[in-house]
Amino acid sequence: MTNSQLPAIIAASHVTKHYNQTYALAGVDLSIGLGESLAIMGPSGSGKTTLLHCLAGIIRPDEGVIRLQPTDRTAAAEITSLKDSGRTALRREVFGFVFQQGLLLPELTAEDNVSLAAMLGGMTRVEATKHAHAWLHRLGLAEHLGKRIGQLSGGQAQRVAIARAQVTQPVVTFADEPTGALDSRTSAEVLTELLHSTVGRGSTLVVVTHDETVAARCSRIVRLADGRIVSDTANQSAVHDPARDQPTVYRSAENTR
Repeated sequence: MTNSQLPAIIAASHVTKHYNQTYALAGVDLSIGLGESLAIMGPSGSGKTTLLHCLAGIIRPDEGVIRLQPTDRTAAAEITSLKDSGRTALRREVFGFVFQQGLLLPELTAEDNVSLAAMLGGMTRVEATKHAHAWLHRLGLAEHLGKRIGQLSGGQAQRVAIARAQVTQPVVTFADEPTGALDSRTSAEVLTELLHSTVGRGSTLVVVTHDETVAARCSRIVRLADGRIVSDTANQSAVHDPARDQPTVYRSAENTR
């Protein structure tokens, strides 16, 4: 059921999802460890994004059970049986999200995008602004707080998306092709920041990717085909290479491009 040696944070059993007569997921069993980085891979149509959306409570599977396991920060919950309001609360308070295009609000500044997420998570405006500044500074965006998303490079915008996802300190961060629209150098930098801000503080990263280079940086790789898991492999080289996932040190505005 799992190649993780860590205590589970999410456990999925016999997860099935179909659209008309086509099965996107055909009975997936998966346990995800607290503090691990898990890459979900597979060809187009294999069910990897559908699986991520089910695990995150964005959509309901047609069959099966997905459970959030208790930790010092979370209570046990059966995600699949929660009402919409309960799943929304999980996505707001326990889960974080980074998508390929960021899905940031273009009319807001970098600071406001991150602050808004913090306020939706229950912080006051003063607290939210403080935490937004801290995360944007940490990610090398101190000079870009007041810029709208369209004024930023692709790499800068994805770092804003990471700050938005991490400002509430989620227990699990879900990322769907977070580097898919970036060049290889920027992709590597963004992935480093994503790993450091998640597994670097003991939380979990689940990333859907088609990029073998991205998967190689994760501690575990699950491959899907036709809605089924066909391999589940621990990546020892990633587990024993913590120095590789140290955050970038930004020394000038040029380095944030």
